[in-house]
Amino acid sequence: MARPPDLPLPPPEGGAQRPRRMPVLPIGRNPAAIRQRVEMMERVLERSFVIPGINRPVGLDAVVGLVPIVGDLLTGAMGAYIVWEARNLGMPKWKLWRMAGNIAFDTALGAVPMAGDLFDFLYRSNTRNLRIIQRHLDKHHPLIVQ
Repeated sequence: MARPPDLPLPPPEGGAQRPRRMPVLPIGRNPAAIRQRVEMMERVLERSFVIPGINRPVGLDAVVGLVPIVGDLLTGAMGAYIVWEARNLGMPKWKLWRMAGNIAFDTALGAVPMAGDLFDFLYRSNTRNLRIIQRHLDKHHPLIVQ
């Protein structure tokens, strides 16, 4: 049975807002599906919400990184998923190594108490890796707009 499309729901009576539905991520191995999954993971890790007052977007990488060692290893594993998806695209090994280096650098320096938390706030390894993937996709798998 096919899932109905995500249609906007009317607000409930009383003026309360309904929670938004999460977008459905594609399952395929085609470049467009991989691009959507990688963009979503980068958004979750680097730009989930905005800090009031300074209007700076942060994500799980900075928040979970506040938990010593374990938080940085967890977000490093989530960042490694982006590298794994890049491997599924057939990207060259030198690009994969560069992406893995970004994740390793972020994980290693993020594990340093106090200074690592500030580093996680400023250095966005997943955004850098997303840009590497986007450049590769734009060159080798351009989107066809009709």
